[in-house]
Amino acid sequence: MDVVKETVNNIILNPQYAECLSLVKAARNGAVYGAKVRFPHALVMVFLFRSGPLREKLHLIYKATRIHARNLATFAVVYKFSMICLQRTSPTGKERSFDTFLAGLIGGYTVFGRGIQSSVNQQIVIYVFARVMLALAKLTVQRKSQGGVGIGKELREKVEANAWPVFASLSWAGVMWIFRWYPATIQPSLRSSMQYMYVAISLL
Repeated sequence: MDVVKETVNNIILNPQYAECLSLVKAARNGAVYGAKVRFPHALVMVFLFRSGPLREKLHLIYKATRIHARNLATFAVVYKFSMICLQRTSPTGKERSFDTFLAGLIGGYTVFGRGIQSSVNQQIVIYVFARVMLALAKLTVQRKSQGGVGIGKELREKVEANAWPVFASLSWAGVMWIFRWYPATIQPSLRSSMQYMYVAISLL
């Protein structure tokens, strides 16, 4: 047993295997995070809004959790592997500014961009898109030294004070209008939640 432990430790500490181990860790961390995020969400949504026997509900929870964990793990591996390959093509052997973009592009297409996508994949991509848009909005009002556009101080203060209220108000105005007149276009889990909160109360 001690020999096995020593061998494993030698492999872990050996720089020669660092890249391979980073891929294993990426897969593990992606799967763990995906399961931790999806399981409680699926548990609540299935038991609140799904009818049917317990066995079927448990299967739906397991399926959603498995898809989320598998796809995040796969993306993490593809992204990490792409970064390793891109770094090796660099003349300096170091990461370039566009490497993360290219690796994300490859991983995004490989895992989330091909074929008919499940509702889980759509939710993941929409979540990421929303975070990207929010980050880009923040960049527009940051100073040039912080990577932003570098707008004037007075204009920046006005944008920072009013951007979120306008964004929040328009978002809710838009979703309520679409839900009222074009509910079929809204993502199913959101539509179920809105029906529960705003339609079911009218039937009481």
